[in-house]
Parts: sequence; structure tokens; C-alpha cells
Amino acid sequence: MKHTLSVLAVSLGLGLTALPPPTQAQTSQGATTQATREPDVIYVPTPQEVVDAMLDVAKVGPGDVLYDLGSGDGRIPVTAAKRHGTRGVGIDIDPTRIKEARANAEQQGVSDKVTFIEGDLFEQDLSKATVISLYLLPTLNMRLRPTLLKLKPGTRIVSHAFDMGDWEPDQTLIVNQKRIYFWTVPKP
Repeated sequence: MKHTLSVLAVSLGLGLTALPPPTQAQTSQGATTQATREPDVIYVPTPQEVVDAMLDVAKVGPGDVLYDLGSGDGRIPVTAAKRHGTRGVGIDIDPTRIKEARANAEQQGVSDKVTFIEGDLFEQDLSKATVISLYLLPTLNMRLRPTLLKLKPGTRIVSHAFDMGDWEPDQTLIVNQKRIYFWTVPKP
């Protein structure tokens, strides 16, 4: 019994020493802060054909700045930069996803056009965005909605799978049985 407890204590001690240090997050101003919470959603990548349709419906181009909220592996801003010359900012709270997104941008040759911020998407300045993309749960979309409605009139918002309650989309598409919603921020 004594041996079992010693092994358990050593195992627990080793497990605790192997824990990573607290995650540091970069704010939109470049400062580093401690990430204070877990992701709100599990990572589920948007299929590439849906990414393409989202970018098409938003009519992204070289003059745009696309912010991808909950950017995961970065496929939306990376695709926008590679195919349309768009500048992009991906925001995700998960350091593993940020590392993956940066590697994907490097691999696709667009790391000069995209930036990935490790941080809470609810705490970011989105005012430079001309296009916002997201694949979040309805509750998160609704929580973001007041912030999105304060963006410059004409800012385009495109969501994979989930709407924004009673804010009627300008357009709804179905691509391979996946729903895409598109809105334009109205004048106040």
C-alpha cells in the first residue's frame, strides 16, 4: 500500500510539473496578457467549399480587411489572402490553433498579408474590418451582434451555419448542405 501511494504521489507530481505555463495572449495592440478562459466552442473547421462561398458572397477583394472571429487553423483569412489579395486578421483564444494558423499562412506564402491574434474575440477592436467572418454558436453570435452593428455601415458579415436571431440576413446560401448567412451593417 505504501509503495502504491508513493507511486501515485510521484505520478501526480510528475503530471503537475508537466503542465504548461499559463497561456499568454496578444491583444490587438500587440501587448501580451494572460489568457483568462477556455474557448467558448470546440474547434470544427469550415469545409473549404464553404470558405470559398463565404468569401464569394462577401465579395472580398484586395482592398478589404477581413477579421475572422474564432479563426481556428486560419483557413478563411489564408484563403482570402491567397485567392483575393485580402489582408486578414484571425482571432482565436486557443494557442494551438494560432500556431497552426501561422504555420498555414507561412506554408501558403501569405504570412505578409495575415496576422493571427491569440486572444478573446470579445475584447478585440474590430473597427478596421471591412469583412467579418465567423463560425460560432448562436449564443455567441447574439453576444457579438451589438458590437457588429456598431461597425462602419457597409461592413460585411458572413457566418457559417448560424444566424443572428431577428437580424434578417441580406442573403442565405446553402452549399453542400451547409448554411451561410450574409449581412451588411446598416446605417444607424
